Amino acid sequence: MLKLCGFAASNYYNKVKLALLEKNVPFEEVLAWIGETDPAATPAGKVPYNNTESGPLFESEAIAEYVEAAYPQTPLLPAEPYQAAKVREIIVFLELYLELTARELYAEAFFGGKVSDGVKERQHKLLSRYIPAFASLAKFSPYIAGDRFTLADCAAAVHLPLVSSCTKIIYGTDMLAELPVKDYLKTLSQRESVQKVNADRKANTELMMSRNRK
Repeated sequence: MLKLCGFAASNYYNKVKLALLEKNVPFEEVLAWIGETDPAATPAGKVPYNNTESGPLFESEAIAEYVEAAYPQTPLLPAEPYQAAKVREIIVFLELYLELTARELYAEAFFGGKVSDGVKERQHKLLSRYIPAFASLAKFSPYIAGDRFTLADCAAAVHLPLVSSCTKIIYGTDMLAELPVKDYLKTLSQRESVQKVNADRKANTELMMSRNRK
């Protein structure tokens, strides 16, 4: 059985978990906080990482692609190569240009830290440029890449809420507000897999915050 290692407060962990749930792949969750990971499985100490029958994997996209290839039931990528590439395009853009850009603000938005005004200004400029580009890629019809749930939705379901919340806290306005993100997330919230991921994330976040207060 696959072992998904990490913690459920992590959006990248939840991206993989959501794919596993959607594909009905049996897996075991192994709690591994940052600083407590297996260096042989994840040399940089990142989560998630996955122990498979063939060996370990880390980096969420590599794991998601492995799961898709190894367990072809309930495919989360289109069979047609171009459409599959468009799904991957959305994932890469969302993670590199939206989530990682907003991540520079998470310390202040979510964890009681402080981000300099210079960083806030720089990230606002970057997001102001990247969000319209993302809007041109995302379909929201009703899913992020079209009319079917794909790996892009596994990423969007866990990343977009953070970008929305973070920018609203830091800048006083949700920078994704002009996109139909709220309706999209409402649609996703009707899926049992998303409900489970969100419930587990909430519980694990509370546990993580209590650990940090000690």
